[in-house]
Amino acid sequence: MSESQADQLVDELRKAKVADLLVHTCSLLGSLAFGKLAAEVRDLEQARLAIDALKALTPLIPEAQRGDVQALLANLQLAYADAASG
Repeated sequence: MSESQADQLVDELRKAKVADLLVHTCSLLGSLAFGKLAAEVRDLEQARLAIDALKALTPLIPEAQRGDVQALLANLQLAYADAASG
């Protein structure tokens, strides 16, 4: 990475909002968890870890997006229960 690229990255990080990063992280964790629950992969331990991380982050999400994250979490928990029982 060149010095100008590093400076640009630092500038972008300074502009970033933690709340936006948390929402993005929740989305990524949700995608990972659903992927780990897929029948061809079925890694319940990794799915559970992603779900637990998502659950831990949920109270930190801005109220405007918290409902979406809670719905994602509920859907993941149902999918996990289904995968674990089958």
